Amino acid sequence: MGGYEYVVKLSTPEGSMIMIEAVGHAPAALGECPVWSERDQVLYWADIDGRAIHRLDPSSGATMSRALPGRPGSFVLTTDPNRLLVASEHELVVLDWATSDIVSWRQLEEAGTGNRLNDGRCDPAGRYMVGSMYADTNAGEWTGALYCVESNGDATTLRSDIGVTNGLAFDPDRQRMYFADTPTDRVLVFDYDSDTGEATNERVFLDYSSLPGKPDGACVDADGCYWSASVYGWALIRVTPEGVVDRRIELPVQKPSMPAFGGSDLSTLFVTTIGAGGTVPSEPGRDGFQPGELLALDVGVQGRPEPLFSLD
Repeated sequence: MGGYEYVVKLSTPEGSMIMIEAVGHAPAALGECPVWSERDQVLYWADIDGRAIHRLDPSSGATMSRALPGRPGSFVLTTDPNRLLVASEHELVVLDWATSDIVSWRQLEEAGTGNRLNDGRCDPAGRYMVGSMYADTNAGEWTGALYCVESNGDATTLRSDIGVTNGLAFDPDRQRMYFADTPTDRVLVFDYDSDTGEATNERVFLDYSSLPGKPDGACVDADGCYWSASVYGWALIRVTPEGVVDRRIELPVQKPSMPAFGGSDLSTLFVTTIGAGGTVPSEPGRDGFQPGELLALDVGVQGRPEPLFSLD
């Protein structure tokens, strides 16, 4: 895929080595939400403060971009290969990749409150779980909420009084939903019913207070392990379904924001990072890497295909 390399030693008993590459595009101001399209064999990711969504074709190294009028906190693939459903500012909009057209689809919050939509992903049944946050994280506001959006646009509020919605991921085998409110230093887990979209039996899955960094975006691999980006912590961690951290991978940038599995066999772990954007700019990268770059790692495990959202 090109880029330069950074070799690190895994914090595992075996002490195995992995290689990290910078791939794709110029550094993002606030890289987030990598999503692999199995259908098209490309990776999409967002630059929130850069107000754009990028697309990488790993087979050629080619990158394309689409500008948005607002900040894209997250997005999901849809059953229409040309359209993405994007959580931008206070609403969901449809981006037609072929034409660059953007159409408002569903308003989730009022404009002008200081909030913006942030982390989100499809549940196993194709609902869009997406949450919000107060954009100025230094203000200490807890005005965010977590929404479950159906294909017809109906939305249910699952949680309120959130600082920063993050860490959303699903384990369909164990019928679980994961969620992190970043300022709390905790990752929560729920029993999740994909038939109804109901999340119950909330409990703490991982206490981040003794770990470097804070919980940001996440994904679940084929073994049911939870991969969390340790923003401010220069690392990714993998947590077993029992809540045990069994891997910590040092990264050459301070603020990784979200991992996602991709590639032809879903064995490449892509990681977005935060550059000059956000409330607190990142520290300089190490060994030639720049904050905001998209990273690619081979961590020896595979991911899961991303569900599609059906636009009515």
